[in-house]
Amino acid sequence: MNDRFVVPARLKTTSMLLIAIGILALIGGIASLLTSHVDTDRARFWSVLLHDSVFFLLITTVSVFIQAAVSLAQGAWIVAFRRVPEAIGANVWVFGIIALLVLFSILGFRDHTGHNTIFPWVTNKGDKILEGKEAFLNPTMFIIFSLVAVGLWSFFGMKFRNMSLAQEKAPKNETKIYWKLFRLSGLFLLVYALTQMSTIPWLWVMSIQAHWFSTLFSWYTFASAFVSGMSLIMLWVIYLKNQGNLELVTKEHMHDIGKFMFAFSIFWTYLWFSQYMLIWYANVPEETFYFKQRQQGPYSIIFYANFIINFVMPILILMARPSKRNYFTVTFMAMVIIFGHWLDYYQMIMPGPLGTEWHINWYEIGIFMGFAGILIFTVSRTLAKSSLVPHNNLLLKETAVHIA
Repeated sequence: MNDRFVVPARLKTTSMLLIAIGILALIGGIASLLTSHVDTDRARFWSVLLHDSVFFLLITTVSVFIQAAVSLAQGAWIVAFRRVPEAIGANVWVFGIIALLVLFSILGFRDHTGHNTIFPWVTNKGDKILEGKEAFLNPTMFIIFSLVAVGLWSFFGMKFRNMSLAQEKAPKNETKIYWKLFRLSGLFLLVYALTQMSTIPWLWVMSIQAHWFSTLFSWYTFASAFVSGMSLIMLWVIYLKNQGNLELVTKEHMHDIGKFMFAFSIFWTYLWFSQYMLIWYANVPEETFYFKQRQQGPYSIIFYANFIINFVMPILILMARPSKRNYFTVTFMAMVIIFGHWLDYYQMIMPGPLGTEWHINWYEIGIFMGFAGILIFTVSRTLAKSSLVPHNNLLLKETAVHIA
């Protein structure tokens, strides 16, 4: 059985090239930041970094979540490719550090009038609405919540992988690590519920337009991140299969991942519609401005593309059973879904700082490519450090005969 992954030279070269493009885009953005006196150009520089750092951090953290959820459910289906989410989750700390550097730098950002146009609550004193939220929306709370969330996500990501590797060296059929992982998984889900599913999206994304709020927002951002994270796992599984690895993975396992991609595309749409419909129906100006800016303004093309890419395409293409078992189809849809939800996060973040002055050109694409390169480089290196088959896992035999 070919249970070791050797990073192909082409993959390594690709990752380094993407990172180089990202660095060049960042340098170009810094040069633009230093030479431009237009506030929207400066806001754009930070907004793009915020968009990509938050997006990549949240979709990689999904791999930690899926490990915990399946461990609690004692599901065997993931064991055949468990090393993939382990490798992604073990590198959450990389994207966490980048995100923290960006977030904390933004706290110090000011335009020529002395205002923070990314997080207006930092500087807009005298605003009665923002003053009413000051107990939560303040730099101290922002820093503490961010450090705790990223620290815990990173810790659990590395811990789950280390425990999985330790199980290989444990006596055969030893259950001590298995049940310890079971208990830690429950603890992580509590942490995840109090961070990703509540406070963190409020602080990092919703507070960009702090006058507006939605009680569904954290669930909405979770659904968007989750389906993107499952699509990311699918891409790695298929890539490894094409390299001759993951021999235990069959179309049944792919079918299961495809079902998650399909189901959570529908779940995302349900939350999207629930949030939009209630605000549209109530027609309260304090709430509708958020969607009016996106649906009727210059972001309308992204608003409708978001719906088509993230709902219409998955339901038309992934609903049929054969499509979820076809390598080309699921690869194509995984890339489409990741791009679609990258756009989703784009329209969550950009309208606040940029207003009508939105762009998707060399800087946005270059920074995205840089983050993609970091992801490929770090995950591939982690995959190559250990066996791709979790030997001595108590559910290994069950995953080998898995039927979807």
